[in-house]
Amino acid sequence: MSPASVLTELNRLGGKHGIGRLDLVENRYVGMKSRGCYETPGGSILLKAHRAIESITLDREVAHLKDELMPRYASLIYNGYWWSPERRMLQTMIDASQATVNGWVRLKLYKGNVMVVGRDSATDSLFDPAISTFEDDAGAYQQADAGGFIKLHALRMRIAARLAAKKKG
Repeated sequence: MSPASVLTELNRLGGKHGIGRLDLVENRYVGMKSRGCYETPGGSILLKAHRAIESITLDREVAHLKDELMPRYASLIYNGYWWSPERRMLQTMIDASQATVNGWVRLKLYKGNVMVVGRDSATDSLFDPAISTFEDDAGAYQQADAGGFIKLHALRMRIAARLAAKKKG
């Protein structure tokens, strides 16, 4: 299907289930607040599916950085800066983050909700059930390694506690 056909069909399906109804108070660029009521069934469904496939194909730090950049990106577009150099720069970063985002997502639509019930990427999934288990992981994770990790990450708090204890005297 073409992107337009996909969006049209998702609008039809989502509309039947009351998905994507928004009532927002927005901060306009010129300083006023305005209220907007929108219906975006197809967009809401696509966003939920896209975020689901990103959850298994994006590295944690890449996902966090992208999430930090998206409000700035949205603001630039909302305020009419599509052709600005900063929007183009952000676009390059976002495009790079999406290079491995592919696969399938299964969703259920019901009474205004979009629920993810399955997802996979045959080529780029970072989720490995053999490692992400509380059972035998064939040596992928050594519990003994956690002690050093915890001690290292707690260093700044141990330093602060020592300083606080000195001040108390």
